[in-house]
Order: sequence, then C-alpha cells, then structure tokens
Amino acid sequence: MARRSARTLFLLQLSLLLLLLLHLGGTMGCALVAVGSPIVPLGSAVTASCTIQSKLCRGLEQEKVRITWMLDNEPIAGQQGQGPGDTEVSNLTLPQFNRTQAKLWCWVEWNGTKQRVGMAEIRAGYPPSKPFNLSCTLNLSDYGLTCQWEPGADSHLPTSVVLKCAGSRAPAVTGCTPQGGRSRCTVPRRLLQLYRHMEIWVSATNTLGTAESEHLCIDPMDVAKLDPPALQSIQSIPFQTDCIALTWEVARSNAHMELQCELRYRTPADTAWALVTNIIGHAGTTQCCGFLFGTQYHFQMRCRRSLAQGYWSEWSLGRNYTTHEKAPTGKLDAWWSTRPAGPGKGLEVQLCWKAPRRQEANGQVLGYHVTLSPRRRGRDPALVCNTTHTHCNFSAPSGTRRVYLSAYNAAGEGAATEVVLLERKGQPLAGLRAVPGGERSLWVHWEPPPVPVATYILEWQRVPSEPGHCSACWQMERDGAATTALIQDGIEPFQRYNISVYPLYRDAIGVPVHAAAYSKQKAPSYAPKLHLKSISKSSAELCWDPLPVEMQNGFITAYTIFWANSTMDMSSATVNPSLSSFVIRELKPSTLYKVHIMASTAAGGTNGTSLTLVTTALDDTEIQFLFLTLGLVFILLILSLICFQKKGRVKQQFWPSVPDPANSSLGKWVPAELQQEPLQVPGVKEPGLATISTVTVLERAAGKPPSAWGKEPGAEPTVPQEDRGTPCRGWAAAEPCRERGGSGEPVQYARVMGSGYKGQQHGRPRLYLRSSSTQPLLLDPSPSPLPYENLWLGCPGDGGCPEELPATFPLLQGLRISGAEELHDCRAA
Repeated sequence: MARRSARTLFLLQLSLLLLLLLHLGGTMGCALVAVGSPIVPLGSAVTASCTIQSKLCRGLEQEKVRITWMLDNEPIAGQQGQGPGDTEVSNLTLPQFNRTQAKLWCWVEWNGTKQRVGMAEIRAGYPPSKPFNLSCTLNLSDYGLTCQWEPGADSHLPTSVVLKCAGSRAPAVTGCTPQGGRSRCTVPRRLLQLYRHMEIWVSATNTLGTAESEHLCIDPMDVAKLDPPALQSIQSIPFQTDCIALTWEVARSNAHMELQCELRYRTPADTAWALVTNIIGHAGTTQCCGFLFGTQYHFQMRCRRSLAQGYWSEWSLGRNYTTHEKAPTGKLDAWWSTRPAGPGKGLEVQLCWKAPRRQEANGQVLGYHVTLSPRRRGRDPALVCNTTHTHCNFSAPSGTRRVYLSAYNAAGEGAATEVVLLERKGQPLAGLRAVPGGERSLWVHWEPPPVPVATYILEWQRVPSEPGHCSACWQMERDGAATTALIQDGIEPFQRYNISVYPLYRDAIGVPVHAAAYSKQKAPSYAPKLHLKSISKSSAELCWDPLPVEMQNGFITAYTIFWANSTMDMSSATVNPSLSSFVIRELKPSTLYKVHIMASTAAGGTNGTSLTLVTTALDDTEIQFLFLTLGLVFILLILSLICFQKKGRVKQQFWPSVPDPANSSLGKWVPAELQQEPLQVPGVKEPGLATISTVTVLERAAGKPPSAWGKEPGAEPTVPQEDRGTPCRGWAAAEPCRERGGSGEPVQYARVMGSGYKGQQHGRPRLYLRSSSTQPLLLDPSPSPLPYENLWLGCPGDGGCPEELPATFPLLQGLRISGAEELHDCRAA
C-alpha cells in the first residue's frame, strides 16, 4: 500500500514538471542560475548569478536581454553586464539571508512579457544542537538496549541522528537509527557486550556540522529493568494482631538473579504510600507489622538486581486485603449541655462525641452505648442510649454528675469513657481571634487564662445557622498548654462562622469567649437597595436595609455613596458599615441626581442599582409659609365675596341709616333766609361768644307707639344709655326723663348746637340743627310754629353751663315746649 502511494506521488510530480517545461517553451535551456552555496547559515550573505545565452533562447537573438530577480514573490535588483561570448550575466548579492527556505528565480523580459528562465533553492539554518539526557534500559525479555534522549534546538535543516556504541575492544558502530523523528531507538542484542562496559552516545549531523551527546559508559546488565513480581497471598498472623504475612513470585526471566524488592501499601483514605524496603527477593515471602485493625489496604511490589545501579521493575498488579478487627480502644472526646427538666424531673442532657480515630476504632464501629453507671463484672448497667449516631439526648436523675460512653464493633465493646458533667462557671480566656488557614480551614488563636487549663473545647457555627449534628461543629484540644488550633470540619469559603472557645478546668467549665471569621472573602453578592427617606432643595436623606449575612461574603468594611447630576459632577462619601442611612448635603435646587451605593469587603466592592431623585425648589418651611399665605388670601377672598353678596345687611350692621333732618318738619320750619345763609365755623384761636350746648328734639309721630323706636332704619335715638329713664343728670328737660318713651311713639331726633359766631346777623346768636347725616339745619329764632315735646338741653362737658341759659340762648325763648313748666338750670340739675 505504501509503495503504491509513493508511485502515485512520483507520477503526479512528473506530470507537473512536464507541464512546466511545456509552458516555458524552450527558455529553460538558455539560462543558467548559480548560487554560491544552496545551504547557508541563517543570517549570512548569499550570492547568485544568472547567465543568458541569447543564441539558445528562441526570440532573443535580435533583441536586448533584460534580466530581473524574484526571491519567492519579492522582486530584487541585480547588476547586469556582458559576459563572455554572447552572454548576458546578472549578479545578485543578498547581504543577510533571514529565511529558512526560499526560491530564487531568474526572469527574462522580451516582447513585453516576463518569463522565468531559471531557479535555485536556498536553505538556511544552524549546525545541529547537542543532544542531552541520554539514558538506556536493558529489557531482559529480548535483551535489547533501549536508549532515549532529548534533542537540542531545531536547526531548520535536514539532520541525520544515529545512536553509536563501542565496546572496550571493538570499534564504534551505529547501534540504531531513530525512525519518524523520534528520540529513542533500541540496540539489538548482537551489538551488545553483556557484563562489560560499553560506550554509547548520540550523533547529529547536517550540512553545517555535527554534534554529539555526552558519552554514556555502562554495563548493559547494570541498566537492566526486571519484570515485576506477582503477589500471591496476604494473611494476618493471629498471635501478632498487627502483622501480616505476604507471599510473592518473581518473573521467570529474573529467577536466576539475586533480587532486592520493595513493598508499598496504603488505605483508600490515604494519599501517600507507606514503603517497606530491603526485602530479599529470592525468599518469596515476608512479614510486616504495624497495620491497623479492621482496615482495608492496597499492596504493590517491585524488584531489581541486588547491589546494582539498575532500574526498578514496574510495580506489580495491586492486591487488596482487610485486616481482622479488634474491640475499640482509647477515650472518646465528648461535649455536653444540661438544663433542668422541671421540678422533681431531673436533668435534660444533650451529649455529643467524636467518632474514635482510625487507629483506635480497630475496625468498623457499629454503635455507641451511654449508661449512668460504669460496667461491672457480672452485670451490665442500664442503658440510656444505644445509637449509631454521635449524639444523644436523654433524661437523668437530679444530682447526676457522671455518665459513661463506649463504642463497639464486631469484635467487642471498648472501655467506657467517663464524662463528668461540669458546670459552666470558670474563668474565660484572656483573648481570642481567628484567621484564615486556607479556603476550607480556620486558625484559632487564644490567650490562656491565668489558671491552669486541662482541655479546650472549640465550637463553631455557620451564620446563619443550619440544622446539623453537633459532632460537625466542635472539637476538643486535649493539650492544656495549647494556644492555637486548626478548624477544618465543615468550613466553606465566603461564609461567616461564629467561634467559641471554652476552657475546661478540673472542676468547672470556663465562660466562653466568641469571635467571628471567614476562611476566604470576596465582594458582596449584591449591594443594598437605596430608598429615599426625605428630600429638600439642598439635601436628600437616603436609607437602606443591611445585607443578609449569607450575601455579604465577608466583613462589610464600608458603604460608599456616589451621586452625580446631569453634568456628571461625581461626588462620593464613605459611610460606616454600622449605619443604614445617610444625608447628602449641598445639593442644587431643582436638579436631577443619579445615586447608587457600593458595599465593600476586604476583597472588593459591589455596586447597587441607581436611584434617580430630583431636589425641590423650596424647603418645607418655605412651602408651608407659601401655602399659609395662599390660604389666608383665599379666606379673605371668600369673605369679600360674602360681604359683596350681603352688602345691605353688612351696611345696616356697621353703618345704620340715619334720617335726614333736612326733610323733617323742623327743617321745613326754619326760615328761608337762614337756610340760605352759609354755615360759618369759628376760627381755632377766635374765642366764641357762648359755650356750645346741645339740644335734642324728639318729635313723636301720630299713632305710633314708643316701642317702635329704632325699628326703622336710622330711627334709633342717640340719647346716651346712662341718661335714659333717669332725671336729667345735667340736662334741662321739658318733661321728666321717664316720659321720653312713655307714649310709645317713634320720634325723629336731632341735635341743636349753639356757639358764638364770628359775625352775627342782627346781633343775635344762631342755632343749628344737625342730624346724623351731618347736614346742618339753621334754626330761626322766631317762634316755632309747632309745639315740641321732650326737649333736652345739654351743656358742653368742658366749659359747664352758662349762668342764664335764656340770656345766653335767646333763640330758645321763642320755642314753645309743650308741657314744660320750667327750664332747669343744668348746674342745679
């Protein structure tokens, strides 16, 4: 099959060559390309020449020849000149050839086209490197010497490698040649001299040089590799309970040799092998001790020639064996807690213990017994617990201070461990700290108390706690002088553990001291979610919920708040991890901000989602004042609308209507000349001729009772309240004061004011009647055409009444006062 493939490849190459010759026409025969050396050291100079014989090149006899060069596909300029005869020669020099392999083409141009007329292949590389690490092994099955080595660096050139050997008295010969580029071959038995030293080396040769490895001088039998032995049987020795007897058989090719063997074994839980050396091979049997009871072991064996420097045989096929069991030995580590079960009900005890160590279990433990009294000869104590677990809850009588714990297997029950139920009232540790011991372990360091300690108990619990057996969360350190311990059971990275250490004294248990630790930390799983608690125009209060412990992945060292406005002005603040709120200050009013929080541990930080907030334009107090002002304005507006709708009633309430005296009968009685005379007011500094007095005139309308006074708009008299229904009290009355309202008729009222005048007409003083509408009526001193009743004269309060009223007010003399008998002097009144 291989010959057929090679023949097919040869025919294909021949076809391609014929096609190439047909394509070139007859130009290949007229050119000659020569190079200084087809194989050169890498980086050295290369020289070449191309000679064209025009007579041999059809079509070039009458034309000028132009020669060019191409190195693979790269054009290179040469120097063309006239050669001997009618030849054209182009010389080319490459000062530095940095390619391991390339083709140099010579081209000729005529009739506007270029033709390749010659080619030379150039290779570059290095001399061969020195082979190293030569080693040989003699195979006793066919006594062939197999040698292997490591080649040096690649020379980039075809290299011939052979293994040479020479005897003490024989010339060097080629022992073997590696095939397929491998670095190993086997020297046949016919070229070897057994039990004599031979010299062996590797030779590598290429065009640029030869290199040889270090010469190896060996006796082929010293490097013989024996066939492995075969394990026959393994059994325990009954009278030596920790020993076994092992039997093996050597290979037939090794039967005539003295051998030295080794035995190795391990349990399935072990990672390292235990090794037994210096086993004499020809005996075929051996005994070994120190094995554990009831334990499965895996055995293997190998051999080599005694006192030789040769190689070990391969390890034999493995064989498994389980040693016989024995009752457990040693004490069990126990830990407990007690509490009263109730009045007269004893104690509730929770007892935990560790499974015995492998060297103490002496086989597979089948279960545990817990009793309240020790086992005595001839009787078995009452059991309170028989379990396959490593914990037990039971009730004990009051005053119980000791319980007894034992383990058993198929071979029997071990000695009981006495557990003293001490009280927790001793001194605590002076200090405690925990540091990582690896991804799945913790180192615990403590400072011992001032009093001697017998034992330490270490408890650890994952936070948040998960239900599980207490045997996986505590351990005992029996060395009372220890100050450190390694925790490995159940420790996982990125989880928090609370660690407690109890010192155990002879008669008490110390108060525990606590610490928290991580075996490995990383950034939190996520950051808290921000909530906006309050916001103003220059500040915003944010709050968040603390991260759950299982999501922290480490101790939170800080919270960092970042905020930025639309112009990307970034600010930040670091918050103590014990806080859950923060107030951002110095914000701009009516501005949008993006806020997020980052939770950090010692191993990194995690960013939370972004919260968008917008500050207000006013503060709360300003908003309250604005709303209060608007409320007041609204109330005033409502009141104004109500007053506008009820303006008549409001006017009547605050500005009642007063009758116009100008339209009264008294106003019509006044003479015309007095009505036309303008009212003259005396000057401030000009003294008056008479003191001002007040006259009140009440005129009863016919047919109306007095009770109707004040019922009509503006009809209520202005008589002072203190003077109604009393004698005059400084008033001159035409009738007794009690008769003012006795008739029950409504009256019109007016005030008559008299004063001195700056100018007088006919030498008489003038009196004016003034109504509530402030329109004065001038009273003429002529006799009144109408009788008046209930006329009062009031005197001014600052100057007193004049001596003679009739003389002072001659105008009053002409008035007829109905029913008046006399006019009292106001002083006499």
